[in-house]
Amino acid sequence: MPEWRNWSGSVVARPAEIASPRTEAELAQIVRRAPRLRVAGSGHSFTPLCETDGLLVSLSEFEGRLEVAPDRRSAWAPAGWSLDKLTRALWDEGLCLPNQGDINRQALAGALATGTHGTGRELKCLSAISRRFRLMLADGSVVTCGPDEREPLYQAQRLSLGLFGVALAVEIEVVPAYHLEERIERRPMEEVLESFADWGGELRHAEFWVFPYSDVAIVKFLHPAEDDGGFKEPGQVDETVFRLCCELSAAAPKFTSTLQRLLVRGSGKSRRVGPAHRIFPSERTVPFEEMEYELPRESALTVLSEAIAWIRKAELPVTFPFEFRWTAADDIWVSPFNAGDCAAVSMHQFARMPWQGLFAEGEAIFRGAGGRPHWGKRHTLTREDVDRLYPRAEQFRQVRREHDPDGKFLNSHLSELFS
Repeated sequence: MPEWRNWSGSVVARPAEIASPRTEAELAQIVRRAPRLRVAGSGHSFTPLCETDGLLVSLSEFEGRLEVAPDRRSAWAPAGWSLDKLTRALWDEGLCLPNQGDINRQALAGALATGTHGTGRELKCLSAISRRFRLMLADGSVVTCGPDEREPLYQAQRLSLGLFGVALAVEIEVVPAYHLEERIERRPMEEVLESFADWGGELRHAEFWVFPYSDVAIVKFLHPAEDDGGFKEPGQVDETVFRLCCELSAAAPKFTSTLQRLLVRGSGKSRRVGPAHRIFPSERTVPFEEMEYELPRESALTVLSEAIAWIRKAELPVTFPFEFRWTAADDIWVSPFNAGDCAAVSMHQFARMPWQGLFAEGEAIFRGAGGRPHWGKRHTLTREDVDRLYPRAEQFRQVRREHDPDGKFLNSHLSELFS
C-alpha cells in the first residue's frame, strides 16, 4: 500500500492508490471510478486534510498554462502549480500576486482552499484573489463558477478545503510586477508592543517573531522599492545552529530559555531589495508542528503577551518562536478573517518534541480571546464550534451536499465538521 506524508511527517496517509493524471480526460476517468478521493498539494498543511484510505490525486504533472487577461488585471492559472512556479511565470509577464506568505512550495489550489495568507494591514488572504474556478465535480463533469455563474458554488469554493471537486484552473487577481525592500532587525519586545500598530500602518508589510524566553523580537519590514540591481538569488539557508538548539532542547529541556536568548543575541541585521516573489518566501529546513489562530486585531498583542507569560510561568520547553502578522477582513463563508481585521498568531514546536498538550493549552487562550484557527494548522474544532464561529457553515454544507451527495471528497477529519 502506498504511503504519503505531510511536510512535518505527522500526517500519514495510506491511500489505496496515488494517481498523477496528466490530462483532463485521464483525471475525469479517475474521478468517476473513485468512491473516495482527496487531492494532495505540497503537504504543507498540518491538519489531516489529505488523509484518506481511498484515492489520492496529485496535479503536479497536470496539463495547463498561464493565460493573462487583456487588461492584465487577472490571469487563469493551473490550480496544481506551486506558488513558486506561478509567481515566476507571472514575473516573466511583468506581473505579481498582490501578496504572498513566506512559503511558496504550496500548490495554488491548496493555498486558496485553506486560507493561506501573508501580512499587511490592508491585504486579504490569498483566497480573496480568486475570481473564477474551473472545477471537476464528483461525476467527472467540468464546470466554471464565478460571481455571476453558479454563484453559491463559487462562494463556497473560494475557501473550499477541497470539498466540492478538483480545481483545474483558477482565475486570480494580479498586479504589475514590483520590487520589495526587506529589512530584518532586532527590537526590544517592549518597543514592538508599543509601536507595531504604527509600523503596520506605515509599511505595506510588517511582522515579527519572538521566542517565549527572550525579551527581544526579530522584526521584518517589507515595502515596495525601486530595483537597486543588487539582488542575488539566495543560497541554501543554513539552519545548523537553530537545528542544534532544537535538538539540545529536546534532550535537555531545562536549557531551552538560555539557548533562545543566545540565538536571538546571535541574529544580525540585514537589508535587501529584489523582485517581490523572491523576497516574500523563506526556506524552512527544521521540521515543526504549527497552530495558528486569527485574533481580533485590537486585542492580539495582549493575547500574545498572555501566551508568553503562560509558557514562562510553566517553564515549558517551547523551542520555536511565535510569529505575528496582520491580515485584512474578507467576506468568504468559512474564512477565519470574515468577522473583521485580524492578527495571526502562530505557535510552533519542534517536530520531535511533544506538542499535543502544549497546543491544547495554548488553544484555550486563543479561543478564549475570540480566535479562529487557520484551517491548515493544528486545531480541535468540533462541528458545534464551526457552527458557532461561522453562521454560513450550514449553507457551505448544503452546497457540498448538492455537488457531492455521496461524500466522495470527504475524509474522516472533514466528515466530523462538514458531512
